[in-house]
Amino acid sequence: MDLIDGLRAFVATAQTGSFTAAADRLGVSNRLTSKYVAELEARLGARLLQRTTRRVGLTPAGERLLARAPAWLEDLDDLLGDVTENAQGFSGTLRVSAPVTFGEMRVTGLLTRFAAPHPDLTIDLRLSDAFVDLAAEGIDVAFRIGTLPDSALLARRLGGIRMLVVASPDYVADHGAPQVPADLADHICIYDTNRRGGRRWRFGEGSAAQEVAVSGHFMVNSARVARDLAVAGQGIICCPDFVLGADLAEGRLVPLLVDYPTPLFDISAVHLAGAVLPRKVRALIDFAVEDMGRVHA
Repeated sequence: MDLIDGLRAFVATAQTGSFTAAADRLGVSNRLTSKYVAELEARLGARLLQRTTRRVGLTPAGERLLARAPAWLEDLDDLLGDVTENAQGFSGTLRVSAPVTFGEMRVTGLLTRFAAPHPDLTIDLRLSDAFVDLAAEGIDVAFRIGTLPDSALLARRLGGIRMLVVASPDYVADHGAPQVPADLADHICIYDTNRRGGRRWRFGEGSAAQEVAVSGHFMVNSARVARDLAVAGQGIICCPDFVLGADLAEGRLVPLLVDYPTPLFDISAVHLAGAVLPRKVRALIDFAVEDMGRVHA
């Protein structure tokens, strides 16, 4: 057994809490992951993991090793990457997480542009509207929108997203346009259940902020579906600006309540704190700053 393989298997198992999850992160079989850890324990002459039927835990020796091994492995990867990537471009796998709609509409293109000069680089993009556990899932970079409460993560701001209140011209012709936010209570609204606040739409900032409760026939967990329903004249939506660009430009949707701006939400690239970032991870974040800057300029 290679000592480095054993350490990687141990770290992945300790961080995810199971051999199965560790095997998935490493791209090897469950059996091989367990074998590597057992051989590492034999080589060190110490038990590192406490195995149970449901989960594995750390022994005191395992805790001491986990405190230092991840940083050592990352330093090694960085050193080797510095030698090979200067000559050949980035290689290996980058695991990236993003919200579903934002990932489909913005992150996929960004990653395509980033990966183009690096034919040996594999991008593992995982789309979820839930805030995934970066350590447990082995995520290198996560794109997130809004407030970031987790202090275990380091964040770099990439730009902002404005929520826009819009409807189709047909809806406005049939129902009129709200003149102030309070008028929304008398309109048919479509709300995105992924959006924080749900049925309560917020306008303004600070002491001037106000919230309006809305109701309607549709609630969906997709900004794109909400947009499609609005284009079809089914109601008013409050939707991220990146979803609406073409529809606004081509007149399928019209802006409402333009004198009452909604809050601006940050777009951030986040990664685990307390670790030396591999070169390709740093490069992706730097690229995202420039790429998103061009989009939002």
